[in-house]
Amino acid sequence: MTTGHNCFFRARLAALLVAALALAGCETTGTGAGPAARAAAAGPPQPPMTHSRAAAECWMSTEKGTVSQDLDKRGDYVTKCIDDKMKSADAAPKG
Repeated sequence: MTTGHNCFFRARLAALLVAALALAGCETTGTGAGPAARAAAAGPPQPPMTHSRAAAECWMSTEKGTVSQDLDKRGDYVTKCIDDKMKSADAAPKG
């Protein structure tokens, strides 16, 4: 009876190994991922940067990091942040 149990164990181990190898072949987070997988991982395309979108993003970032600063300093930060976002949006290649 030990031989039958040992054979059953080996068969289960072989099936587990085959399943693990099959799943390892499906891994798509490595450098071998194709263009479709990379595009899906990048997420949906972002809308173009507008002044109001830049202002909203910059003000939201102050809510997390600079809450202790007074409103004038936060306003200065937001103004600089908007300018930076708009400059980088203008410099980004259109396409």
